[in-house]
Amino acid sequence: MRKLNYRLVDVFTSRAFGGNQLAVFPEAGELPTQLMQALARELNLSETTFVSAPRDAQNDFRVRIFTPLAELPMAGHPTVGTAYVLSREGFIKRGETDARVNFEEGVGTIPVTIEFDEAGVPDWIQMQQPLPVFGPRLTDVEAVAEMLSVEAEAITATGLPVEVVSCGVPFLFVPLKNLEAIRRTRFRLDVWERALRDVVPPEVFVFTTEVEHAGSSVHSRMFAPTFGINEDPATGGASGPLGCYMVKHAVVAAAQAVELISEQGIEMGRPSFIKIGIEQRDGEITRVTVSGQCRFMGAGYFEVEQA
Repeated sequence: MRKLNYRLVDVFTSRAFGGNQLAVFPEAGELPTQLMQALARELNLSETTFVSAPRDAQNDFRVRIFTPLAELPMAGHPTVGTAYVLSREGFIKRGETDARVNFEEGVGTIPVTIEFDEAGVPDWIQMQQPLPVFGPRLTDVEAVAEMLSVEAEAITATGLPVEVVSCGVPFLFVPLKNLEAIRRTRFRLDVWERALRDVVPPEVFVFTTEVEHAGSSVHSRMFAPTFGINEDPATGGASGPLGCYMVKHAVVAAAQAVELISEQGIEMGRPSFIKIGIEQRDGEITRVTVSGQCRFMGAGYFEVEQA
């Protein structure tokens, strides 16, 4: 029998029982893929990460990310939460004020910066994401609205496109006119499978610029039931492309550096706050970052026969 230790953290929150839950196996080593998937299914969180030595010497750690049903090439809250755990446990050594590491993920190298507070505790974690790829726009707004259980006017009233954007993982971004519409949203998997399966990614992100909390820029929800995530309380992998979408379509004022706060998870009772940074030059996006805080929640272990 082998004991596999994990840490449990809440990500994109400064308080317990907020944000998005994450389990991190900081010394996973070379576990079989099927065992990692089984452990993620057993924990049944949005994502679980497994840390091992990198394959490329330019990187510091290899991080593999699993939902209950599938492995992901990159994700935001697992990256941020894993960096928090590794720095808190001493696997990442700080400099005078921060630490910088490279994570090896399915999309390649993800640079991460950890800022520490005066007591030496990791405070803010920032990940840099790949530059955006803007995909197709959907013209069948009626089908999208039916999938979300809202009227088409709730989408068309924004004057914004329904569009696929990726900073490593593609999401369908659907603008909604107000909080009332976003609160009524219910994802219908049957409609996605019948009418949109071949044209829409399995991860659908809805947002509105009407917010609940002072200081927030955008109110968000994310649905990915085909990955075993009916709704996600904090989606860092979608927040980078969300910021790119908002900059491209002038939802926010143009500037060389744009900073946004996305509030998410409120409908789930797990409020999350994600800081998005977009830099651009001559109308081209040149840098995408997502950052936030974490809260340590506990630890545990599994005893497994095969490892």
